[in-house]
Amino acid sequence: MKTLKLLSLVALFVFGVSTNKAIAQNPDAKLTHTKIVDKGADDVWKIVRNLDFAKYTKIVSNVVVTGEAGAGASRVCSTADGKGQFKENILSYDDLNRTYTYAVIEGVPVKGLVNNFKVVDLGYNKSMIVWWSNYEQFMKNPQMTEAQFSAFMQASIDEIVTNMANDA
Repeated sequence: MKTLKLLSLVALFVFGVSTNKAIAQNPDAKLTHTKIVDKGADDVWKIVRNLDFAKYTKIVSNVVVTGEAGAGASRVCSTADGKGQFKENILSYDDLNRTYTYAVIEGVPVKGLVNNFKVVDLGYNKSMIVWWSNYEQFMKNPQMTEAQFSAFMQASIDEIVTNMANDA
């Protein structure tokens, strides 16, 4: 009987973790980043859910959120050098599942950029911050190549997620 219970627990753990990984991010995403955090998911979500993330990156100096924090809100993120802005719309926001999705509608050289945040509960007072991004098309321009844009995005994602994890 103990063996059966042990096998059941092992199967539950293996399939449970596999399921979490399978739905944690989009496998077709152009950019992804994950970070394991030694804090519970609820504590980490309190940080990630904040739409004003200027304190987590050197690129953004100010964020102005319009509307109620959640789906339907919009935000304008001003760059630290004062030369640019990113305009974004919050598409979905789910406190229960610890996830939100936003579209960058202006300020980047791509069409259809959608970013997703998710905090996954790993149990044992551990969680994982997951960020994935997709876009429809890179728009050629003299300021940067698609490879440079991807490197910029990856560095930005890494900086923001790492700083959020450290603040949790």
